[in-house]
Amino acid sequence: MEYLEYIIASLVALIVGSFLGYLVRQAVAKKQAGSIEAKLNKMIEQSKQEAKETLLRAKEKAVKLIEEAERQEQERKNQIIKMEERLEKREQNLDYKTDELEKKNKELLAKVERVRQIKQELEQFSQQQREKLEKIAQMSQEEAKKELLDKTEKDYQEIILERIKKLEQDGRVELEKRARDVITLAMQRFAASQASEISTTSVDLPSDDLKGRIIGKEGRNIKTLEKLTGVEIIVDDTPGAIIISGFDPVRRQIAKVALEKLMSDGRIQPARIEEAVQKAKEEIGEKIQEAGDAAVYDTSVVGLDSRLIKILGRLRFRTSYGQNVLLHSVEVSHLAGAIAGELGLNVSLAKKAGLLHDIGKAIDHEVQGSHTEIGKMILEKFNLPQDIIKPVICHHEEHAHESLESVVIQVADAISASRPGARKDSLEAYLKRLEELEKIANSFEGVEKSYAIQAGREIRIFVQPEKIDDMAAQKIARQVADRIQDDLKYPGEIKVNVIRETRVIEYAR
Repeated sequence: MEYLEYIIASLVALIVGSFLGYLVRQAVAKKQAGSIEAKLNKMIEQSKQEAKETLLRAKEKAVKLIEEAERQEQERKNQIIKMEERLEKREQNLDYKTDELEKKNKELLAKVERVRQIKQELEQFSQQQREKLEKIAQMSQEEAKKELLDKTEKDYQEIILERIKKLEQDGRVELEKRARDVITLAMQRFAASQASEISTTSVDLPSDDLKGRIIGKEGRNIKTLEKLTGVEIIVDDTPGAIIISGFDPVRRQIAKVALEKLMSDGRIQPARIEEAVQKAKEEIGEKIQEAGDAAVYDTSVVGLDSRLIKILGRLRFRTSYGQNVLLHSVEVSHLAGAIAGELGLNVSLAKKAGLLHDIGKAIDHEVQGSHTEIGKMILEKFNLPQDIIKPVICHHEEHAHESLESVVIQVADAISASRPGARKDSLEAYLKRLEELEKIANSFEGVEKSYAIQAGREIRIFVQPEKIDDMAAQKIARQVADRIQDDLKYPGEIKVNVIRETRVIEYAR
């Protein structure tokens, strides 16, 4: 019983304790809730106060911005007003100046018209006076002018001649001095020894007995040699020599080398001839390549195709008027480079064009056309630039010069070809040139006789003194020189010497 009471009392105590705890917790919660709500209210009040202050500051700033914008707008308006005032003043000034210009233009037009009228009146008056003068003098204006000029020329003939001679002499002396300096310096830099060469067409024989062995039985040896080399071998009564005839200098050289090998060996038969010709071809081919390489190395020309260098080497066996063409080309290259350097031109281009200017002569016996046109075809085939091709086709004046380098090549070619000992001219060509010079001189009225002297370097002309005066003699000299330049082709220069003399003969008895 007591135990039950104890349990009941415990339960009642537990229930009462729980209820009291609940009440305590509720009281504590209410207290805490009141404290948070107070804080929140305080924070809300602070936020409202800050919002009011921020709004006030924003309103003040906005008022300031509006005032600043209004001030700037007012300044812009003032500036616009001032600009409009200035533009209005300028417009007024322009209107005033335009009016003034129009006024002056009208005045000028009026003056021009007045001047034109005065000019017409003067021309009419001058025409009337001329007509009166022509009527009084019985001579037209042109006739009077001609007579006046003739009289003036006659009265001042000596003065005019002296001045002309002085001007020509001064100009000639200065130009000759400059040209002499340039050419002398170029020749001084390259002073190569050069002897005239003649194409070798004969082979010396140690004994005339070899002629029969060269011909062979029924001519089989000589026929084999001619067939393999493409030349004609002439065995005649000339003692100690046989003649090789052919248009191709390389073929002639191959035949000569082959014959020399056969004579040195002593065995002359068709099989041995074939072997000798083949070795001669190989030897000449090597010499051609070596000659081309040596020429390129000597002139310091680079960038050429090896096949073009081999064609250049063929010029070693080509001569022109007795002058070796390869040596001539090398000399022209050096001279052109030296002259181009003195004149401030492209030295490399001048040397290359000078070396290749006669390249067409290497195959001119195989291809139709002049050696300049053939040279142009060769260089175009190897894609050389036009700067190199132009001087090649212009160095004989077959085409107009388009660059100073082209003129330099022509000058260097003339120096190399025309200097004494460089070439041998044929007697027929020499006589023909002299005849053409004398023919040109004799074609002028008043020429009594003329002589070509100094190997065609000078033409001496004697005129009739009763028909030709000093002034006319001067004109004839100039006209003859012009005709020679236009009609003849020649290296160097030709001096035209006109002589007018008066002889008086009396007899004492």
